[in-house]
Amino acid sequence: MANYVRISTLGPPFRMENPGTGQAAVDQTIAFWKTELAQVLPERPDLILLPEACDRYQVHTREESLAYYRTRGNQILDFFADVAQKHKCHIAYSAAREMPDGTWRNSTQIIGRDGQVLGIYNKNHVVITETEEGGILCGTNAQVIDCDFGRVGCAICFDLNFDEIRLKYVKSRPDLILFSSMYHGGLMQGYWAYSCRAHFVTAVARLPCSILSPLGHVIASSTNYFDFVTATVNLDCKVAHLDFNREKLAALKAKYGPQVSIFDPGYLASVLVTSETHERSSAEMIEEFEIELLDDYMQRSLAHHHNPKNRG
Repeated sequence: MANYVRISTLGPPFRMENPGTGQAAVDQTIAFWKTELAQVLPERPDLILLPEACDRYQVHTREESLAYYRTRGNQILDFFADVAQKHKCHIAYSAAREMPDGTWRNSTQIIGRDGQVLGIYNKNHVVITETEEGGILCGTNAQVIDCDFGRVGCAICFDLNFDEIRLKYVKSRPDLILFSSMYHGGLMQGYWAYSCRAHFVTAVARLPCSILSPLGHVIASSTNYFDFVTATVNLDCKVAHLDFNREKLAALKAKYGPQVSIFDPGYLASVLVTSETHERSSAEMIEEFEIELLDDYMQRSLAHHHNPKNRG
């Protein structure tokens, strides 16, 4: 059935001031994010995505960062948890995180509507200097985190360059992938969305933040005037190729009219079939009209290719 999720993403510029490493620095960070969140909370989002290392001061030295983080502790996590609970939304909070053994990770923590952490993703592919100079170790898992609106995967910055983690999400099929970053990724954003058949949301400090469909199509983006954006997406959708499906898709539209959306981004030869009704799901519509999904078509095509009788 239609599954509408309202998503906000923010990418404010790096903070270049140096307020020291004590409690004043923590208080200043909380004040900063109170102001930033005030821009999207009136939209009543189900999910807010924050950029990579969102509570970091860029001008801090390594030693200053460690001192600041130890003063910080869980104070900023607790602040975002209070916001999530008060406004009944999820918040994806990205920051350096100290482990019980004293090592560090670059993590995204997904906070639920009740203020509890639903799951944590540790950046898999850290830049070499993150480890050599910052002591941050690589994560090893790409788990999918269950939220009340769907299944969520995460990636952080440099991750976007590596097939190893992307292919894990291709296999696990999250509904939504959250990308917190200081690096935009360019064409890789759309490639990940299409490859993983997932909506893809980006929060990139000082650069455009976007919400993409599973076809890699940009649904909404921040601008040079506003470093935040909110949009509603519908997670009840399937990707189908046009080959062998055109008549079936036309019949689907003829029967269900505005209860189904069939979106063509152009040039891709694939469309997004979305249920716009609470009476039936996109999967049920696909099954009713025997529409072949893109993944099934590609598997059938590969089997054709590998069949010895079809090879010269």
